[in-house]
Amino acid sequence: MFATAVNAQDMPAEPTVDLPLEIAHLLLIDVVGYSKLLVNEQIELLHELNRIVRNTECFRAAETNEKLIRVPTGDGMALLFFRSPEEPIGCALEVSKTLQDHPHIQLRMGVHSGPVNRVTDVNDKTNIAGSGMNVAQRVLDCGDAGHILLSKHVADDLSQYRHWQPYLHDLGECEVKHGLRLHLFNLYKDSLGNPQIPEKLKRRRWKQDSVPVRPVSQPRFPKFLAVALGGSALALAISSLIFFYRAAPPAIISTVPRGATSNVSVSIPEKSVAVLPFENLSKEKENAYFADGVQDEILTGLAKVADLKVISRTSTIQYKTSAPRNLREIGAALGVAHVLEGSVQRAANRVRVNAQLIDARTDRQLWAQTYDRDLADVFAIQSEIAMAIARQLQARLSPGEKNAIEQAPTDDIAAFELYTRANNLLLTSFSSAGRTNLLQASDLLNQAIAHDPSFFQAYCQLAQTHDRLYFLGYDHTPARLALAEAAIQAVFRLRPDAGEAHLARARNLYSGYLDYDGALAELKVARQSLPNDARVFQLMGFIQRRQGRWEESLRDLERAIDLDPRNFYTLQQIAISYGVLRRFAEEKSVFDRALAIEPNNVDTKVALASVQFHWKADTRPLHQTIDSIRATNPDALPSVANDWLSCALAERDVAAANNALNAFSETPLTDYAVQLNRPLMEGLLARMTKDNGKARAAFSAARAEQEKMVQAQPNYGPPLCVLGLIDAGLGRKDEALREGRRAVELLRVEKDSINGPLMIAYFAVIAAWVGDKDLACQQLAIAVRPPSTVSYGQLKLLPFWDPLRGDPRFEKIVASLAPK
Repeated sequence: MFATAVNAQDMPAEPTVDLPLEIAHLLLIDVVGYSKLLVNEQIELLHELNRIVRNTECFRAAETNEKLIRVPTGDGMALLFFRSPEEPIGCALEVSKTLQDHPHIQLRMGVHSGPVNRVTDVNDKTNIAGSGMNVAQRVLDCGDAGHILLSKHVADDLSQYRHWQPYLHDLGECEVKHGLRLHLFNLYKDSLGNPQIPEKLKRRRWKQDSVPVRPVSQPRFPKFLAVALGGSALALAISSLIFFYRAAPPAIISTVPRGATSNVSVSIPEKSVAVLPFENLSKEKENAYFADGVQDEILTGLAKVADLKVISRTSTIQYKTSAPRNLREIGAALGVAHVLEGSVQRAANRVRVNAQLIDARTDRQLWAQTYDRDLADVFAIQSEIAMAIARQLQARLSPGEKNAIEQAPTDDIAAFELYTRANNLLLTSFSSAGRTNLLQASDLLNQAIAHDPSFFQAYCQLAQTHDRLYFLGYDHTPARLALAEAAIQAVFRLRPDAGEAHLARARNLYSGYLDYDGALAELKVARQSLPNDARVFQLMGFIQRRQGRWEESLRDLERAIDLDPRNFYTLQQIAISYGVLRRFAEEKSVFDRALAIEPNNVDTKVALASVQFHWKADTRPLHQTIDSIRATNPDALPSVANDWLSCALAERDVAAANNALNAFSETPLTDYAVQLNRPLMEGLLARMTKDNGKARAAFSAARAEQEKMVQAQPNYGPPLCVLGLIDAGLGRKDEALREGRRAVELLRVEKDSINGPLMIAYFAVIAAWVGDKDLACQQLAIAVRPPSTVSYGQLKLLPFWDPLRGDPRFEKIVASLAPK
């Protein structure tokens, strides 16, 4: 396939006939009012437009992969992408966003997917022909300035993904040139695109079903959702935003309120199922772990069938309740046609498992079975249930998938119970008790392996646990990384071809070595045998974000949500990405989605209120939300203490800041990958009250504590930058600058697009505190370049930046971030 790094018409072409057709995803761009411009104005405008288009992430990614053809069209251009219909859409939105700062450029855009072929023109240059190009031109011709119009073919493809559905608006059919009837859709979101009906559609003969503009209906084809991967631990999960950054509310597992369903019309595949938690009917309540394990193994077996859509356990476990379930609401909320539920009763050496498959759309029972056997047969029961469900849903099973379902995880019941308990802890390892839960899970998994040294899945989870402890900064030591590597070696010794083995290696390469290309290569292998594991898309999204490939990252995180729609953690990560991109309206929209799942979640309420602080330097919504929590739910204060402290600091309320510090309890003070200590914050508060003696004593105590962390992790930037900040507070200028500069060197932006800029921002504060305003402003100017975690509200209100206030360079940077 031909792809250019230069203009398609600049490449000589060999004479050829009967060139094969290719399916291209076309974006046509047309300058409105071009012919009315003077010649020199036309040249200048096209030059500026070319620069804008070339700078879009979608353009650069396609060009780098040699999957792009560019063709000038006189008053615009045609871009042909070849990997996904999302590519031209993403490019169009990026262009539309950039044009907000270039109001003199008025564009209309059209998108279509269809067959094209390369032809040789009269100048022996390569050009593009075919029905795909012709239809794309007709789509474009229907638009006005600002419009991004799509053919129905493209809209149908996009509507298979939930994250596109709210932005697709059906315009109905329109008769265009030569009597061709086109079914068109208008794409707009927030301030991007043009929500008005095109003038040509108002004038011409056209057909609508009802209202003038309506959201996209169900797609023609059911979703095909394939993916998978283990729960990569991203340090963003527990960011606190104490110094500079917006907080991610801690991910929790909770009961989903009834009726919390989306208002978007979603296509539900017929071969889709959610395995709900099985009820524990045993007299011994500790057997609840055993029931969880039975459910998890059935779900894991079904999830390996590529012909099925199977919802992740992170979403289904939220329906663990003894109350009656509304299966229709659950099916709609999870996007499945069927649910499997059941019960487990264990007594002595016997086990009874009841299971039933329900059509969630009609509440009709499709299949039911009771298994009453020896306890040792429980793993065979799990396989039989999974096989029965696959048959009921008429799923095609490959020999490999059948073998995977029939393979027992272990033959040791005690090992299985220990493993299940660890799994439940890992589901909550991003909460405020994350470090404790991870260490406990590690202990349980080691016990499970002691019972069964060939327990493959236990080794996989053990590797993940060690990787999380290392990556989140709880134990960022070579010893912890060596433990993860030892577990992975055991994984590959036992089952080197398993998808879970490659998933474990991908996590380790990402978390332990920041080897992004290696991790992505492992994920590609893992996906082949883990077609329903949302963690693959999730980890892909995290890796792409670290690489600075933000739009691709958002797309893959949204795909993970398609398979795991109630995963709070993934939603929080999507919101963080929008915040870092300073797309605050979209960040707010994602938090609204999370609140639709759980309206009373205090962490999400606080995060939503914090958006106004970052966006507009307005602390009132955050202050009011914190006050409400203090009055109605004081037990929840430790989990929102980070935001409470940020609000108090912004408002210069030292008493409130001390109350927030006291609310932390055992919750760590964290700032993305940075682990802060309490004496440091006490020193800051003392500085705010001009109590220099108290401040010095607090900073000295903070230094003694921080030195131990640096000694344990000498080549890790985050603890070193905190030591630099403490030394700056103590007036140790040379040491502080050396430590801050070293932290930047150890964690570079090109290796980590989140925490790399974070080190630069800390270095800027260090320089400000030691009185080097030139260096501080220079580093801050780098740190605020988008995407950036530094917000307008932080610079405007937080006391860390006080030494720079009044400096024209600093004030100019602050003004550049103010809402337009």
